[in-house]
Amino acid sequence: MRALALAAFLIGLPATALAGGGFDIVVPGRPGVPIIINNIDASYSVVEGVWGLGKNVQVQPTIYGGRYIPERQPDDVGHYYPSMGLQPGYGRLEVEPPASRKLPKPAESYHQSWGASSAPLPAQMDVPVDPPPVILAPEINDHPRRPRPRPHAEVPGKPPG
Repeated sequence: MRALALAAFLIGLPATALAGGGFDIVVPGRPGVPIIINNIDASYSVVEGVWGLGKNVQVQPTIYGGRYIPERQPDDVGHYYPSMGLQPGYGRLEVEPPASRKLPKPAESYHQSWGASSAPLPAQMDVPVDPPPVILAPEINDHPRRPRPRPHAEVPGKPPG
């Protein structure tokens, strides 16, 4: 009986090790946000061979039904990314005005300043005009300590207790 159970266990053991090699259907967590794998939009497609994450081995997955997304190029709205090695689509349109043009009237003068300071201290009326070098404050003891009882001194010639 034990040998039969051991044989069934050993036969079924390799089958469980190979059970993780199936396929996965990719469903995005948020609508409108694509899942990009190696420049391929894998949203709502079948992906096979993603077992490398659990075994510390990277395997190139096979994607069935995805669409290719080209690499992002710089936009033509004034952004320039020199790290991509591409020249910008166009430069600034700089027009130098003629020197004999009519100049605008000068702007009116404007000046503003800010400042900060501490609040004034209240007047101290209780400080004497010529204070002594050391002022002794009275000692206030809110929690007086009771004296500890002292052990009685032994009288010579009399037994203790």
